[in-house]
Amino acid sequence: MMSANNSVDLLEDGAFASSKNSWNRYYHNSVVQPLLTDLYQITMAYAYWKSGKIDDHAVFDLFFRSNPFHGEFTIFAGLEECLKFMENFHYSETDIQYLKHALPQGIEEEFFEYLGQLTAKDITLYAIKEGSVAFPRVPLIKVAGPLIIAQLLETTLLTLVNYASLMATNAARYRMVAGRHINLLEFGLRRAQGPDGGLSASKYAYIGGFDGTSNVLAGKLFNIPVKGTHAHAYITSFTGIEELKTRVLAHKETGDKRDLLELAIQHRIQLSKILDISTSESSEGELAAMVSFAIAFPDGFMALVDTYDVKRYSAFRLHSLGYLPVLQGDDTNENDDAASATSPPEATDATGAENEGDTAVDDDGGLSNGNGMSTENGNGNEDDEMTPLPMCANCEANARNARGCVVRHLKSVGKCFRSGLLNFCAVALALNDQGYRAVGIRIDSGDLAYLSCLSRETFERISERFKLPWFSKLTIVASNDINEETILSLNEQGHKIDCFGIGTHLVTCQRQPALGCVYKMVEINTQPRIKLSQDVGKVTMPGNKNVFRLYGADGHALIDLLQRVDESPPEVGQKVLCRHPFQESKRAYVIPTHVEALYDVYWADGRVTQAMPSLDEVRDRVQNSLKTLRQDHKRTLNPTPYKVAVSDNLYNFIHDLWLQNAPIGELS
Repeated sequence: MMSANNSVDLLEDGAFASSKNSWNRYYHNSVVQPLLTDLYQITMAYAYWKSGKIDDHAVFDLFFRSNPFHGEFTIFAGLEECLKFMENFHYSETDIQYLKHALPQGIEEEFFEYLGQLTAKDITLYAIKEGSVAFPRVPLIKVAGPLIIAQLLETTLLTLVNYASLMATNAARYRMVAGRHINLLEFGLRRAQGPDGGLSASKYAYIGGFDGTSNVLAGKLFNIPVKGTHAHAYITSFTGIEELKTRVLAHKETGDKRDLLELAIQHRIQLSKILDISTSESSEGELAAMVSFAIAFPDGFMALVDTYDVKRYSAFRLHSLGYLPVLQGDDTNENDDAASATSPPEATDATGAENEGDTAVDDDGGLSNGNGMSTENGNGNEDDEMTPLPMCANCEANARNARGCVVRHLKSVGKCFRSGLLNFCAVALALNDQGYRAVGIRIDSGDLAYLSCLSRETFERISERFKLPWFSKLTIVASNDINEETILSLNEQGHKIDCFGIGTHLVTCQRQPALGCVYKMVEINTQPRIKLSQDVGKVTMPGNKNVFRLYGADGHALIDLLQRVDESPPEVGQKVLCRHPFQESKRAYVIPTHVEALYDVYWADGRVTQAMPSLDEVRDRVQNSLKTLRQDHKRTLNPTPYKVAVSDNLYNFIHDLWLQNAPIGELS
């Protein structure tokens, strides 16, 4: 696996990496500016201004109502970008000129002069630490200051927090199911929602626990390790060994030059006997491509091994030949790639000769024979008949067992990964002769659990045969539309994968595309405000509040407690009455062993007031914060909800205000 970044250094495994460049943390996305907002924010600002509310003081809470992905925790992210936005909040002359045309006619010129002078210097912003676990109804950010500017911040703060927190949470869930010993790489740029979505996905996937990204610009901007291999296109760009223009590689230590292709061919002959794979089953074009890539990156040689399936019998053809029963409602194998990643042994064409056709597996799982022609049996002719597979002695004695025999063959021939695995191992051994160590393989299709176990067994066998201990530990990377459920299933199957490359499901958050943070006014001129709704879940908790996290004797977080700002904080060892905000009978006493105040002031007097952590520090905080939760809060199936409560004082305050503002009906 190769990795790269801004200033490049060579790692022990042949990968590339860079030293940390502190200037990257000051990168500001120029798209994030005051006009990145909804029109109604500016029309409300004018109405406020027209109504003489310039000096009104408001408090807004930014929070979410439910956790994403059917889980019971959320990772708060996006705070640093919010602070950069506050630092750069200013309407430029061109912004003002645009607003004069975009807003309705009749707006007074003095309002535009007011906007031109507006900054965030009078705002105070409170927040929980970025990378912390957070829960519904607990404000992630609290904004206090002049009403107009506080209102104008709403949409931009929401767009900076919503996706960032959703993405970090999604990544953290992948990290939990994969385990600490598995590397996770984000490969989602090509599937992300545009370039900004791609950059944000890379950044917050790293915060959530991923180890690197394929996104080179994200690596430069955020100092994230950049890693990648090559595509199937590189393999299919070679059709034969005669295309190799460079074949010589100097020994890493002695400098002695040898023909790497010759070495690879010699090792392939040896391996064909050891692994019981015929050399005729390996693609010459694939071997040439791997030799070429190894010469280019001798210390970072990692190769795709599933480009070619030299002898492939599709499930559909086996059905048509009568060897496999057609399941009702399913006339093809649902996992066709997995079933056909290996081929029946000794397959012959109609003349009895071995079928020599190479079949490339396209990125979308389709087939092409190198000439753009669809093929079933590898020779480019769908109508050609294939001779039924030879039966074992038992099957010949009992024809009724023929189908079972073929099924067993389909499973047993998996002992070789055919072309890709044979060629990779041959080139890896050739590199070893010249003083280099290969990195590993990537599998992009098929039955990932089965093929990873097969690959590991092959590496271990070669390691023992050639007395090369490191060979057994070659890295196995798996990609191919992996999601959280896929990893859980692979865990159950005992896979041997070292690294997952995850794209679409990660960056698009397919299980839940939005977090749903909201921004609600809770106080104006020291007067509390409450939003009422027939849906209790949408009723806001009024007033300026503080939040504390109470811990139990086992060190785990027990409950988050919201209080009015004029209340005394809870104390260690002192009994605290915690109440459900809306259900009177739900209440409990808690005696905390540790009390954590969740809010810090991050912006005041026109400047950032806290030393901002690095991306790696935020990343560490995510994992440390998750450790404070009990396992039942974090499990993927039916997790226990974490409790969020209000103090007795706040409970009574909420319900008194509710009664004061709720209309009284009249019966007639």
